[in-house]
Amino acid sequence: MKPENQRIFLSMVIPLFLIFILYMIEVLEVGMKWDFTTLGVYPRTFKGVFGIFAHPFIHSNFNHLFSNTIPLFFLGWCLYFFYRDIASLILFLVWITGGVLTFLIGKPGWHIGASGIIYGLAFFLFFSGILRKHIPLIAISLLVTFLYGGLFWNMFPFFAKPTTSWEGHLSGAVAGILCAYAFRMYGPQKPEIFSDEEEEEEEKEEEEGEEHEEQEIE
Repeated sequence: MKPENQRIFLSMVIPLFLIFILYMIEVLEVGMKWDFTTLGVYPRTFKGVFGIFAHPFIHSNFNHLFSNTIPLFFLGWCLYFFYRDIASLILFLVWITGGVLTFLIGKPGWHIGASGIIYGLAFFLFFSGILRKHIPLIAISLLVTFLYGGLFWNMFPFFAKPTTSWEGHLSGAVAGILCAYAFRMYGPQKPEIFSDEEEEEEEKEEEEGEEHEEQEIE
């Protein structure tokens, strides 16, 4: 397998594994007629603390999970393909930071779903590409904007549905922006441009020769 193809494949492993876990949990919940909603975040209460870690695993139904599947896979793949050295750390920090912020600012009720991670990854990829000023990463920023620009409106209460956790979306976005800034010097960077030393020496010799000729004329 070519190195580039191998890299493409390996970048899919963790996003696919995460999605597999999400579907297994939902199948178990429906099949056993259990309700895992109480494993979500319930803001500013002791019973909701565990949800900071567990809330992305829980979805209200299969439709909720379906709507998160493709964005989570694509953005996760982008993260692991372009930022593979720091990808797992970014995913963890977006996950936990978004959960903590939701816990702090969320309205009373159970906040569940992986959409906070989706917002976190989308905003990380967008702002990280811009901050690094690296053309391939900027291209990914523009692609994310084109595909998921509509996510922006669901971060605010006057646009989001009453049953939507806009706080979770906003928290994920803030977590992504913070990670993009904090890790701007880590991972892929814009290549440095180095002048050819031989060309510089030739130019210097030509300049010295011209100066010497001018002095002889005088």
